[in-house]
Amino acid sequence: MLTDIIKLLPDSVANQIAAGEVIQRPASAVKEMLENALDAGATQIDLLVKDAGKTLIQVIDNGCGMSETDARMSFERHATSKIRKADDLFAIRTMGFRGEAMASIAAVAQVELRSRRNSDEFGTKILIEGSVVTDQQLHPMAPGTSIAVKNLFFNVPARRNFLKSNPAEMRHIVEEFHRVSLMNPDVGFTFTSNDKELFHLYPGNLKQRIVALFGNVYNERLLPVNQQTDTASVDGFVGKAEFAKKTRGEQYFFVNKRFIKHPYLHHAIENAFHELLPKDSYPSYFLNITIDPAEIDINIHPTKTEVNFQDTKLVYAILHAAVKKTIGQHNLAPLIDFEVNPDMNIDFGEISRAARPISPPTTGINPDFNPFRQSSGGSSAFHSQRPPQNENWRILYGDRTDKETTETPATEIVQKTEENAAHGRFIQLQQTYIVCPVKSGLMLIDQQLAHWRILYEKFLKQLEKRKSGSQQELFPIQVLLNAADADILREIKPDLAILGFSIEELNAKTFVVNGTPSETAEKDIGKLVEHLIEQYKRNRNDLHLDKRLNLARSMAAQLAVKRGQKLTETEMSSMVDQLFGCHVSEMAPDGRKTFALLNSETLQTFFK
Repeated sequence: MLTDIIKLLPDSVANQIAAGEVIQRPASAVKEMLENALDAGATQIDLLVKDAGKTLIQVIDNGCGMSETDARMSFERHATSKIRKADDLFAIRTMGFRGEAMASIAAVAQVELRSRRNSDEFGTKILIEGSVVTDQQLHPMAPGTSIAVKNLFFNVPARRNFLKSNPAEMRHIVEEFHRVSLMNPDVGFTFTSNDKELFHLYPGNLKQRIVALFGNVYNERLLPVNQQTDTASVDGFVGKAEFAKKTRGEQYFFVNKRFIKHPYLHHAIENAFHELLPKDSYPSYFLNITIDPAEIDINIHPTKTEVNFQDTKLVYAILHAAVKKTIGQHNLAPLIDFEVNPDMNIDFGEISRAARPISPPTTGINPDFNPFRQSSGGSSAFHSQRPPQNENWRILYGDRTDKETTETPATEIVQKTEENAAHGRFIQLQQTYIVCPVKSGLMLIDQQLAHWRILYEKFLKQLEKRKSGSQQELFPIQVLLNAADADILREIKPDLAILGFSIEELNAKTFVVNGTPSETAEKDIGKLVEHLIEQYKRNRNDLHLDKRLNLARSMAAQLAVKRGQKLTETEMSSMVDQLFGCHVSEMAPDGRKTFALLNSETLQTFFK
């Protein structure tokens, strides 16, 4: 006899399935717990993590606290104080509302909750392990709530095995901390990792909060945005175009102080910066859109980072206009002011004082001039007339003085050209390419791509052999980074030491560079470190490279000579020798050709 096969899932299994949607990693639990603290009306929130949240995540707040019954009910699925009927979903002003966060966390961790209302004499302490309450009792404590999540995914080993390294998981936690703390500048926050305080944020305004999170340099990089309309208002800051970065990471959209991701609205910002941004760069922005909750739907994704607007195009237009207005007000776009007095009181010398009249230029014609005639004394047209200083001339001789150019006969030019070819002299073309004669014709080498390949293989070999060399800086250089970049620097610091950097950590976001590789001579070390981290992030996100390959590639890209940099003949000769000593001399690390050959047959076709 056949039996029914559809059964209700046990609560423990249902909770674990829900946890898979809501709690994907330690950072997910951090987000939910911080948002609950804000909904409780806290003015001070402390976050403590150990082992990137795998061992412990604890959030302590001074909010309204919970009664004994509410404390117990908070771990039930879909138990919430935020909504009573379906229509309430379209009037949400709180961060959480589904009542699934704590139940999901309790399903995959060991949780200790302590909470007390201000009106109660004692608080409540509850211990839960895998959705099962193991202990509940009265507990003396200060008003507020403390939730400690221990051994996340202890009962789901498959999920725990999918977690990334501690530095990678820590970056996600820092990012969630940024998202929650940014739009709540009136709330104080602390963030401690492995007993080391990373952030101590005091209540203040939005600009102060941005500077506290990302560094003092942002104090001069931000432009205020403010646009009020009947439909929505936009407030916050955008970064100046010249400080745009090659990687994403400082783009923050909020709707009613809730962080969201919205590519369409991101395009509104990029479009406002049109023609001001360097190629492949992203502007920084920290913007909050305040809108009637009835105009949006935030209940479309478990993490609530995606929203639907009833009129997305209108919000796009408001956002674009707000940023465009800011750019115009701060003279980032070209402006013409016809009211300005043209007399700037600048002294241009005798001409400006009209000390003498300006006479028109005169020209003279020599009827006996013959460009092909040469006298027995070796004089020629080059004696009486200066040869044209065109690009080909400069390629052969560089910029010469009047005496040098007027006293060089045509025969000497031909002789020098043949002599240069015979001795394999290198010529720099447009301060970008190295031209050298070879048996089969001419070779053109891209100096930047060639040097990139040379340094890449050199640094890769150093990392493999773990041999380092460093030169001490006369004056140590201090580098201040934001928390995410500081975390990356800690991650790559041992390998940077092999490459010749001697870096000491002063505090959570400040480092001191005491020594550098020899290749960094005459470089701005502070900017070099920042650009190195930026390049490293870009390679990691776009190419998913192994750490050492990434570091060697990033380091070589920063230190390679650039197009437009003048090289001596000795430097060009050395570069060519080193290039053809590489394992893969014909290709740069990104796959582009380092050189091209023009053989004799190809050259002859130019003159047929």
